[in-house]
Amino acid sequence: MDPESTQLQQALIASFLGPDPAPFETLISHLMSSSNERRSHLELLFNLCKQSDPNSLSLKLAQILQFSPRLEARATAAILLRKQLTRDDSCLWPRLSASTQSSLKSILLRCIQREDAKTISKKLCDTVSELVSSILPENGWPELLPFLFQSVTSDSEKLQEAAFLIFSQLAQYNGETLVPHIKHLHSVILQCLTSSSSSDVKTVALTAAINFIQCLLNSADRDRFQDLLPTLTLSADRDRFQVLLPSMMMRTLIEALNCRQEATGQGALVLLIQLAGTDPRFLGQQFGNVVESMLQIAEDDSLEERTRHLAVEFVITLAEAKKRKLPEFKSWIIPRFISRLMEILMKMLLDVGDDPSWHRADKEDEDAGEPSNYSVGQECLDRLAISLGGNDIVPNAWDLLPEYLVAPEWQKHHAALIVLNQIAEGCSKVMIKKLEEVVAMVLNLFQDPHPRLRWAAINAIGQLSTDLGPDLQVQYHQQVLPALAASMDDFQNPRVQAHAASAVLNFSENCNPDILTPYLDGIVSKLLVLLQNGKQMVQEGALTALASVADSSQEHFQKYYDAVMPYLKTILVNATDKSNRMLRAKAMDCISFVGMAVGKEKFRDDAKQVMEVLMSFQGSQMETDDPTPSYILQAWARLCKCLGQDFLPYMSVVMPPLLQSAQLKPDVTIPSADSDNEIKESDDESMDNRIGIKTSVLEEKATACNMICCFAEELKEGFFPWIDQVAPTLVPLLKFYFHEEVRKAAVSAMPELLRSAKLAVEKGLALGRNESYVKQLSDYIVPALVEALHKEPDTEICGSMLDALNECLQISGRILDERQVRSIVDEIKQVITASSSRKRERAERTKAEDFDAEEGELLKKENEKEEEVFDQVGEVLGTLIKTFKASFLPFFDELASYLTPMWGKDKTAEERRIAICIFDDVAEQCLEAALNAAVYGVGVCAEFGGAAFRPLVGEALSRLNVVIQHPNALQPDNVMAYDNAVSALGKICQFHRDSIDSAQVVPAWLSCLPIKGDLIEAKAVHDQLCSMVEMSDRELLGPNNQYLPKIVAVFAEVVCAGKDLATEQTISRMINLLRQFQETLPPSTWSSLQPQQQLELQSVLSS
Repeated sequence: MDPESTQLQQALIASFLGPDPAPFETLISHLMSSSNERRSHLELLFNLCKQSDPNSLSLKLAQILQFSPRLEARATAAILLRKQLTRDDSCLWPRLSASTQSSLKSILLRCIQREDAKTISKKLCDTVSELVSSILPENGWPELLPFLFQSVTSDSEKLQEAAFLIFSQLAQYNGETLVPHIKHLHSVILQCLTSSSSSDVKTVALTAAINFIQCLLNSADRDRFQDLLPTLTLSADRDRFQVLLPSMMMRTLIEALNCRQEATGQGALVLLIQLAGTDPRFLGQQFGNVVESMLQIAEDDSLEERTRHLAVEFVITLAEAKKRKLPEFKSWIIPRFISRLMEILMKMLLDVGDDPSWHRADKEDEDAGEPSNYSVGQECLDRLAISLGGNDIVPNAWDLLPEYLVAPEWQKHHAALIVLNQIAEGCSKVMIKKLEEVVAMVLNLFQDPHPRLRWAAINAIGQLSTDLGPDLQVQYHQQVLPALAASMDDFQNPRVQAHAASAVLNFSENCNPDILTPYLDGIVSKLLVLLQNGKQMVQEGALTALASVADSSQEHFQKYYDAVMPYLKTILVNATDKSNRMLRAKAMDCISFVGMAVGKEKFRDDAKQVMEVLMSFQGSQMETDDPTPSYILQAWARLCKCLGQDFLPYMSVVMPPLLQSAQLKPDVTIPSADSDNEIKESDDESMDNRIGIKTSVLEEKATACNMICCFAEELKEGFFPWIDQVAPTLVPLLKFYFHEEVRKAAVSAMPELLRSAKLAVEKGLALGRNESYVKQLSDYIVPALVEALHKEPDTEICGSMLDALNECLQISGRILDERQVRSIVDEIKQVITASSSRKRERAERTKAEDFDAEEGELLKKENEKEEEVFDQVGEVLGTLIKTFKASFLPFFDELASYLTPMWGKDKTAEERRIAICIFDDVAEQCLEAALNAAVYGVGVCAEFGGAAFRPLVGEALSRLNVVIQHPNALQPDNVMAYDNAVSALGKICQFHRDSIDSAQVVPAWLSCLPIKGDLIEAKAVHDQLCSMVEMSDRELLGPNNQYLPKIVAVFAEVVCAGKDLATEQTISRMINLLRQFQETLPPSTWSSLQPQQQLELQSVLSS
C-alpha cells in the first residue's frame, strides 16, 4: 500500500476511535450494508481498528450500547461486541487491559438495567452469558451472581426476565458454577413460578429450571427441584382447565392455556419435551399426572394444533425414553394411557381431505389433502411402535381397528390402513403371527370404490412387503401379485396405477426369484403399457418397478430385454424437458439395473450408446435441484459392475465429479442472533440454537464414497491411476461422524485401494511404481484404520473396521513393521475390553424389574453385533499369526489374558468357538517355534535339572523321539525343532547316562548327526561328539568299533562345511582324530564317503 493510502487509513481509524461518537456509529451502521463491496471495505477498516487499539474499539461499542438513541445502532453494537469479546477467532477479551475489562462488565450490567427494547436486552444477555462462561470459573466476574439474584427478586419484570435468561444460559455453559447456589436458585425459581404475573418471566424461569436440572449430577440435588413439578389433573368444569393440585412447571403451562396465551404454553411444552428427552426420571412420582395432563391437552379440540401436537410429542418422547430404562413408563403409561394415545393418533389420521389435485395426479403431490394433523399422527404412530414394540401396540390397535373398518366413513377405513402401514416396522414380530388377518384386511380394500382407499391399501401392502417380508411374499404371493397387477389397470386413477407399480418394487425387493418368475410375463407386459401412459407419475412408477423386478429376477429377465430396452432408451434420449428430469433419471436408473441383471454379453450392444448419453449429461450444466447427477453416479457404479474392465475408458469422465462430491464439506449451520436480519423485532423470540446440517450434501457425499468403493472393487488394478487422489479423500472420512454411510463406504474402500495398488505393481501396470509404493500406501491406511477403530462409537461399524483391517493385513503381509503390529495389538485389547464392558452392562439390564421380552430381543441383537466384533477380532489375530508366525508369539502372550476368559462357561458357544479357533491358529502356524522352544527347554532341563529331572527322563525320551522320527522332521519349517531335539537327546546321553538304555540311545543320537539347521546348536552338539570320541565312549563307538564309520562320515561332513557347523577348535580336534583313524581303519571306511568329501579330506589331512 502506498504511503498516502496508509496515511488516509490511519486518519480514518483515529476519527473512528476519537471522542466524537458519530463517525464510529456511521461505520458500524454501514457494516450491515447490502453492498458487498462497501461492506468489505468497512470490515477492513473495522478490523484495523481492532488490531490497532482493541481497548478503544471495545469501549466505543459499549458507548453506543449505552447512549445511542437509534435501535439499529444499539442492536448492531451488541452483536459486534459479543463477537469481539467471545466468538471471534481472535477473541479480544484476553488482550484488553484490566481497566477496560472492568469498565465493560459494569457497562453491560448497566445496559441490562436500562435497556427497554426486548430484542436488544436479549442480545445483551447473550453477550454476558457467553463472556461469563469463560471467566466465571476463575472468579473473573464476582459482581455478576449478586446482580442476578438481586434482579430476579426485584419488582422489575424486565430485570427478572433478563436475569433468568442469563441463569438459563449459565446452566448450559457453566452449570457447575451454579451448584453452590442451588438453595438460593431453587428458592427464586419457586417464588417466580408461584407469584409472577408475567407469562414471559415464568417461561424463562422454567427454562432456567430445566437447564439447571439437566446439569445436576447429584440425585439429591435434582430431588430438591421435584416440587417444581405438578400433581394435577385437568377438568372442563372450570373454564377450559381446572388446576386441582397446582404446582409449578405444569401450572405455568396450564395457566397460559387457560388465559389463551398459547404461544407461552407452547414454549413451556417445548421445554418440558426437552426435559422428557434428556432426564425423564425427574418426573418421579408426578409421572402419571403429567401424562394425564398432556393427553387432556391433546384431546382438547379448542386448542391450536401446534399445542396439541406438542402435548403428543411429550408422551412420544417419554415412550422413546423407555429404551433408556424408564420403569415408570411401563407401569403407568402402557396400562393406563396407550389405548387413549392410540385413539388420539388415529383421530388425527381422520383429518384427510379428498383434494381434487390428488386425483388429477399431474404432479408428485401425494400429500394433497393431508394437513399437518395427519402427518403428525402418522409420524407418531411409527415412533410409538418402534419404541414400545408389538406386544404393547398390537393389542391396542386391534381393539380399535374393527370399529374403524366397519364405519361408513371412508376416512376411518383409510385411517385403519395407515395404522397398519405405520406400526408394521416396530411390531413386525407380532404382526407376522397375524399375517393372514393383516393381509386379508388390506386386500379387502383393494376393490373399494374410493380411489384414495385403494391407494392406501396398495401403499399398505407395499410397506408390509418390506416390514413383514419375506414371510408375506412366500405365503401370499398368489393373492398379492395378481391384486397389484389388476390395480395397474385402473386407468381412471393414474395415481393408483403408479402406486401399484411402486408396490411391485417393495414386493420384489424381498422376493426369491423362484416366486417372482411365474408372474413376470404379466407384470412386465403391464409395466410396459404403463411406460406409454401420458402421466409422468405413472411412467416413473413403472420404471422404478421394472428396475426392481430386473434386479430381483436377474438372468430370468433376459427373456424381456429386447422388449424393454428400446422403451428405456427412447425415454433416456427424448426426456429432455425440465419437467421430465426425474423421468429421465429413473430411466437411466432402470437401464443400469437391467444391464446388471442380464449381464455384459446381452447388454454389450446397447451399452456404448447408453454410456455416450450418460457422458453427455455428465458434461452439461445442470441446475442445483436437478436429480440427474445423483442418479448418474449410481448408474455408473452398476454399469461398472456389469461391464467390468470394459468400463475403464469411461473413468476419466466419471471420476472427477465423483471426487468432487466425495470431498464436499458438511453444510453445518448454527442458528444464532448474529445474522443481519436478527435486528428485526421478531427474530429473537423463536431462536433455537441447535446445529443444523444439510442432509442432501451428506447423502451426495455418501453416494459418491460408495461409488468410489464400488469402482475400486470392480476394476482392481485398473483403478490404480486414481489411488493418489482417492486415498487422501477417503482416509480422513474414516472419522466422519456426521454420517454413518460415509464412514462405512470409506472403511470398505481401504482394502480395495491396497489391493488395487498391489495388483498393479505385480502386473507391471503401476506406472513405474514398485513395492515401496504399496508399503507407503499401507503405512497411510493401516494406522488410520486403527486410530478410527479406537474412536468409533458404533458397534456395527467397529465390526466393519476390523473386517477391513483384516483384509488390509492380508494384502500388506510382512511389510507391516513392529510398531504397526504393536498398535494393532493394543487396539485389539481395547476392543475386547470395551465389548466385554458393553456386554456386562446388558447383562445388568436383564436384572431390571421391568425387563421384558421385547427388550430381550433388542439385547439379543446388540449381543449378536458384539459376537461379530469378536469374530472379526479372531480373523485379525488369525491373519497376524499366519503372517508373522513365531515372531508374533510375544504379542500373543500379552493377548492371552484377554482371550482365555472367552473359554468360560458364561460365554456363548460362538464366543468359545472363536477363542478356540484363535488358539488353534497359534498351534498350527507357530508349531515350529513352539516345538523348538519346548525341545530346547528339555535340553536345558537335562543339562541343569540334575536329580529333579531324573524321573522325567523316560517321558522326555519318548517326546523327543516323536519329534525326531516325524516324517516331516527335516522339512524347512520343522528342522529347527529337530536340531534342538537332537541336542536335547545328546544332553540326556551326557548328563543322565545311568537313567537310560545307553547301548540303544547313544547310537540313536549318533544316527541323527550331523545337524545343520540350528547352527548354534550344531556347534555345541558336534563339540560334544568330538569329546565323546576323544574319551573313547564305549556306547558311542559300539561293539568292535562298529559305529566308527558313521563317526568318520559325520566328521567329514562337518569339516568340509568349514566354520558353519563347528568352531575352529572343534574342527582342528576332528582333523587330529581323523588322522588317527586313517592309520587304523580299513580303506573301505574312506571309500564310503562322497567323492567330493574324499578329495577335501585328503587335502586337509595331508596339509
